[in-house]
Order: sequence, then C-alpha cells, then structure tokens
Amino acid sequence: MSVDTVPVTGWGRTAPTAARLIRPLSYEEAVAAVRGCGARGGIPRGLGRAYGDAAQNAGGAVFDMTGLNRVHAIDAEGGTVLCDAGVSLQRLMEVLLTLGWFVPVTPGTRYVTVGGAIGADIHGGNHHVSGSFSRHVLSFELLTADGEIRTVRRGTPLFDATTGGMGLTGMILTATVQLQPVETSLMSVDTERARDLDDLMARLTATDHQYRYSVARVDLLARGAATGRAVLTRGDHAPLDALETPGLLAGGTRARRDPLAFGTPRFPAPPGFLPEGLLNRTTVGLFNELWYRKAPRARTGRLQRISAFFHPFDGVPHWNRIYGRGGLVQYQFVVGQGQEEALRRIVRRVSEQRCPSFPAVLKRFGDADPGWLSFPVPGWTLALDIPAGLPGLGALLDELDEEVAMAGGRVYLAKDSRLRPELLTAMYPRLDDFRALRAELDPRGVFTSDLSRRLTLQAL
Repeated sequence: MSVDTVPVTGWGRTAPTAARLIRPLSYEEAVAAVRGCGARGGIPRGLGRAYGDAAQNAGGAVFDMTGLNRVHAIDAEGGTVLCDAGVSLQRLMEVLLTLGWFVPVTPGTRYVTVGGAIGADIHGGNHHVSGSFSRHVLSFELLTADGEIRTVRRGTPLFDATTGGMGLTGMILTATVQLQPVETSLMSVDTERARDLDDLMARLTATDHQYRYSVARVDLLARGAATGRAVLTRGDHAPLDALETPGLLAGGTRARRDPLAFGTPRFPAPPGFLPEGLLNRTTVGLFNELWYRKAPRARTGRLQRISAFFHPFDGVPHWNRIYGRGGLVQYQFVVGQGQEEALRRIVRRVSEQRCPSFPAVLKRFGDADPGWLSFPVPGWTLALDIPAGLPGLGALLDELDEEVAMAGGRVYLAKDSRLRPELLTAMYPRLDDFRALRAELDPRGVFTSDLSRRLTLQAL
C-alpha cells in the first residue's frame, strides 16, 4: 500500500487541495486504510473523472481504488460480471465484448471505475430506455466506517443511499453487474440536424422510443432563429446482418471477419501548458459552425465503432488541458417533463451571454432510479463545458441554479464544483434521509470529502 501527500483535483482542474493519497492493493489494506485514515477522514477515488471536488479531501485521505482491479467472474450465459470497484469500464469492454456482452450504461468517457459508476450513479445516452447504472447493479460489497464489509443488495436503504451517494456511505470493494447482450462491436447510427431548440425537442419527443441511445450536441452560440440548433445522433448496437451491407463502414471486411473486435484509437495528448483563452467565443463558434454544417441533414444506418459513438474525446489523453491552466467547469442540470419553458429560458440566457461551451449535450431522461442522491429525473438534461475563467461565469451559473431549482430540477453532484448548499434540499428531496443514514452509519464522519463539507451532506 503506497501513501503520498499530493495535490488532488477533479477533471475540471479547478481548486486543487492537498491530501494523503492512499492506494490499497488488497481488501485487507483497504480496511487498514479506512481504520487509520485520521481525523479528517477519507474518500474513495477512481480515475478522477468527477469534474469538481467530489473525490478530494483537503488535509485528509483520498483512497485511490485503481489498485483493486480484478475481474473475478463472468457468467457468459446469464450476462453478469463480478469485479473489483477499481475496474474501469474500458477494461470491462475489452474483456466482455469478445463474449458478446457490453456494459449496460456508459457516460461520455470509458475511463470510469465501476465503483465511481455506482457512487455517481452514472447515466448515458440510453437513460430513457435503460435508466442509470444502479438499475443494473445486483449487489456490491461495501466497507463501512466501522471497518466491516457488508453485502448490500438492491432494494435496501443502504443500496439506495450508496448509488449516487458520492462515496460518502463507504468504500465499494466489489460489484455484480447485469450486462447488455450485443452481436457486434459496432453501432448503427442515424444522424440529423435540428434547426433550433423547439425542433430538437420535438424530434426527441416523437421518436426517441425508437432508439436505445440518443444524444444531441447543441450550438449554444447560435442566436435568433437558430437558438439551440443541434446535431442529433441516435443509434443501437448493430446486428450481425448489418455488416453485410457494403459501403457503410470503412474496413468492413475486417469487421465481418471479427465482428466483436474492440479498437480504441489514440492521438497525441495536448501539451501540458496551453495559452489561456484558447477556447473562446471565436474558436468555439467556428467549431460549432463546422460541426453543424458538416453533419448530414439526415442519414440512417451508418456503422460506427463503439469508441467513436460513445467516447469521441477519449482518444485524446488529457483533453481537459485545452482549457488552459484555469481549467473548466462542467455544469449539468435536469428539469422535469413539462418544464420545457425553463429549458428554453436557460438556453436563451446562455446563448445571449455568448457562453463558449465546448461541447454542450442535451438528452432526455426516462424514469428515475431509487438512489436518494441519484441525479436523473424524467425530463431534459443539458451539460455544458465552460472555461473556468470566463468573466461573469459565477454569477451566470448562480442565476441558472435558481432557475433550475424553481423548475423542480437539480444539478449533477458528480460534476458540481460551486453549487450553494441552501439550494440542495430543494433539488434533492431525499437529502434528509441520506443525512440521517450517514449519521447512523458513520457518526464520526470517516467518509468525507471537499464536496460533502461544501454542501453539508453530513447531518446538521
């Protein structure tokens, strides 16, 4: 077990804090780390893709879970996997695709651990069909503040507090996950342009049920009649017979020979230091214009590699560096079905502010899952990546928080770095239940983080 004192930050690279980074390599070392973490407590951390301070703990311990990364058992007939919490979705794809299985939910990056996927209750472009990650978790082993390891099954309060609980109920050690069957490692993709936000929402509402995955990339610098214009990309896992259609995929012969091959292209990483202001209204506006114009007005059945469809930015290591040393803020919110006017107001406000978000992604959520702090509710979610140094950004996001709360919506804790705590109760109605369970399970606050202190997620 290695221990180092280092500055720790989220993927947004804002507000680093120093902590003792502890990397257990066995369950016994994990127990010892939790029991000896000290007065400032500790928080589990995976591959560091939470944008804000969820996996930071100033002056305390951060438990790096990536050393616990074994795949223990795969049921190739029933489609389940038992693995350590430190196993990444990338690793699961490499192992499972050759057997005809895929992870049930993936966000915009495959560099997320299974423990992180449960703690943040991640969602993807298939939420309207498949829900969030916790819906597919059968059970997990949880190391709690008293040093005991508990088997936690779905349908129990501890399960619902942990899924979306941001690592604050304990350290997940292993999980059993139900998988998605696939015939190929390709996606059959339909792409179309939407001329404005109303056109986009109408297309999603009318036809989303026909697709397993659906994502819209919105141009938030477009104004006037084009406000909210977008490129809408939807698809499903391609069946074997789709590979027989010529011309739909480069390298089609190779794909037919090995239909479950999983390739992940890699490109050079951006330099460690880039000039500030590289992503500004001019450069992002130009990119958005090119992205929109090059997209087909309507194209169906195009075959695409899984990595290109789900994770287009993962091919560039450390792509967050393009925002410069100031870093980025990702702001993601959801407003419920019937609150479309609130979404329109927010999109107009961001557009009028000329906010250079690269990218901006709109999706529809389906039924909520039972996690007490789980983010999705049925409705509309928009995620923005914004340079942290943008003038007036704090005031703008504070205004958007108020708009979201008034509409009965919420912000995503896994990506938050600046929400005011007084809005949290309105956004998460099960917050008091979460605080009460934490007070009973962890009265000394062994599991704590910069996020939990900032938002007072402990009992008041």
